[in-house]
Amino acid sequence: MKNLYFGDCLDVLKELHKEHPKGFIDLIYIDPPFNSKRDYNILFEDVDLKDTKAQKEAFADTWSNVSYLDTLEEIKELDLNLYKLLKTLDEINISQSAVSYLTTMAIRIFYMHKVLKETGSFYLHCDPYMSHYLKMVCDLIFGNNNFRREIIWSLNTSSGYKSQAKNWIRNHDVILFYSKSEKYTFNKQYLPYKEKYLSRFKKIDEHGRKFRDDRSGGRKQYLDETEGIAIGDVWSDVMSFQQASTIKEYLGYPTQKPEALLERIIKTSSKDKDFIADFFCGCGTSISVAQNLKRNWLGVDISHLAIKLIVDRLTKSKPQHRTKKLKEEIIVSGFPRDIASAHELACNTQDGRFGFQEWIVEVMLGGVLNPKRTADGGWDGHIAFEKIAEKKKGIVLIEVKSGNINVKNIREFIQVINKRGADIGVFVCFQEFVTQPMLKEAKQQGYFDEIRFGNRIGRIQILTVEDLLDGQEINLPFGLYKKNTFNGVSEKKEEYGIQEEIFN
Repeated sequence: MKNLYFGDCLDVLKELHKEHPKGFIDLIYIDPPFNSKRDYNILFEDVDLKDTKAQKEAFADTWSNVSYLDTLEEIKELDLNLYKLLKTLDEINISQSAVSYLTTMAIRIFYMHKVLKETGSFYLHCDPYMSHYLKMVCDLIFGNNNFRREIIWSLNTSSGYKSQAKNWIRNHDVILFYSKSEKYTFNKQYLPYKEKYLSRFKKIDEHGRKFRDDRSGGRKQYLDETEGIAIGDVWSDVMSFQQASTIKEYLGYPTQKPEALLERIIKTSSKDKDFIADFFCGCGTSISVAQNLKRNWLGVDISHLAIKLIVDRLTKSKPQHRTKKLKEEIIVSGFPRDIASAHELACNTQDGRFGFQEWIVEVMLGGVLNPKRTADGGWDGHIAFEKIAEKKKGIVLIEVKSGNINVKNIREFIQVINKRGADIGVFVCFQEFVTQPMLKEAKQQGYFDEIRFGNRIGRIQILTVEDLLDGQEINLPFGLYKKNTFNGVSEKKEEYGIQEEIFN
């Protein structure tokens, strides 16, 4: 089972609880947003309605229209003790943003506990600013007797501005580990012994096995019976991306964690074919590791860019036949999957978490949305590609139409392409609205670098929604098409530079 859900994980959790009232997940790992101090408000409605724009920019997406007071009342009906804790914090000198964050997390953790099997385990990745509050929340939901360990992940970095702080350098994250009951999976993990220790096994018995004598009782200790050093609750051997930002798996995603960290957790607390869930899956490290370890999995994220990134991460760099099979196995809920649901999104954009244009530009085409687009048309997004011979970026402008159109719309778009000096224009609409005059007008605009690349690349291309659902992509020079979703920090900066260039 391979499921990705686009949307608020609370909605998904409630639905899953209805479908599986006795629980069905073996292991949950979550790494919710936990940036210190001011960024706690990124998940919920700004209490003071200040700095909203900055908070939205601080994260890929936000939960909007969430009132922590309404959520608090909902918790009152679910768990009175949990309500009393949060209500008390709300009444004393704790910031409203911190209480809002805890309330938002508490109701989600409550339902995560519900969807776990009785033998399930739960790992909550957080930082020292809120870990003590979150532990109180988890103690009430799971029972303090089911608290197993507080794991310290040593980040081993003090470079840059951190070294200038008038304080001890914060050098770790906290991972809280709970189980739902006393019966839970735990496969102890080991680190290899150092050479100095291994050198003590100098003797060899008649069967060729290396051993050493235990001086205390004369007992033989065989090398092949020693698994290594049992891993404790301080993890300093897993490198953070601050230490190794050049690691191949690094995508430039703001809160990305290394695969080695998730591999340790998943190997320890699950078995082959167990069900792993991450309800804040971000760029999908937990999902990628679960897939590699042959676990079943589900992931949820409120950012449609994150969901698209995870599909790309799972399928890229694999043989074509495996990529096709894996894409067929992955079920993505929350995106249109057929022409009927695409029409529904086009007709009800105000009701969805993202609109029809966003879905086409960012999800289906992997482009960058134009934040200055207006209702009178122009262009809705762009894609950049390398023009190798000229050693500069080429630009594709995208225009998306959801309703009735005619050849006039194509002509207006062509004027925008010419005015902006773009290389290629892509016009997206439903098949039912495409007319022969529109196709003729697009064809008359000629081709982009036809001779140099040896194939006829239309300067104005009309793609239908039906085409995109069938997997068709923009026709660009071979090997130059770049997806733009979190491919790396430097590439994103280049994209923003292009965006400014287009606007100016």
